[in-house]
Amino acid sequence: MSVATLPFLAFGASQVATPGPANMALMATGARFGFRASLPFVAGVALGKQLIIWPIGFGLMSLAASAPWAFEILKYASMAYIFWLAWKVANLRLSAADAGTKAPGFFAGLWVHPLNPKAWAMITQGFTNFVSEGTPTLQATATIAICLLACQLVFHPMWALGGDRIAKTVAGTAAERYLMWILAGLTVASVLFALLGGEST
Repeated sequence: MSVATLPFLAFGASQVATPGPANMALMATGARFGFRASLPFVAGVALGKQLIIWPIGFGLMSLAASAPWAFEILKYASMAYIFWLAWKVANLRLSAADAGTKAPGFFAGLWVHPLNPKAWAMITQGFTNFVSEGTPTLQATATIAICLLACQLVFHPMWALGGDRIAKTVAGTAAERYLMWILAGLTVASVLFALLGGEST
């Protein structure tokens, strides 16, 4: 009765480190506002996943059997949010930064994962594939929560830093527009992939 911690850590790292809506948002924020200014947003994104880990761990998924329509609504609301986010990213211009524009903060970051269908899919798979039957709910949920937070604290800042470094290279050039559209396209593709059975976050 336990959680396969090391295998789950490897799984979590592989998912958190790969492209997805959250990482695209982090890269775009780092590109637009710089690494240092994006750190509150990074912290919000990392902690926001906890808002769905604990409810899932304590039985939210059982609601799917009794009220599947609720999860259908959640799925389409999440898709709409991520597509809107992708549109915003596509129309960002790194070279047109306004001194009065502020980077999204901690509370904006909190909502990225709860509205990210890929995060829901990954966490659900963590509970179903890496937790043995009979494991106490608190132990299982705490282990998954800690493992994912550790992975996020390593990889999420890297995406923001990567955006910052890329921006310094392409801002004001012809490549800038294509970069932002590519990021937006990857964001949309990652959501569609998750809804078709993918697992990255």
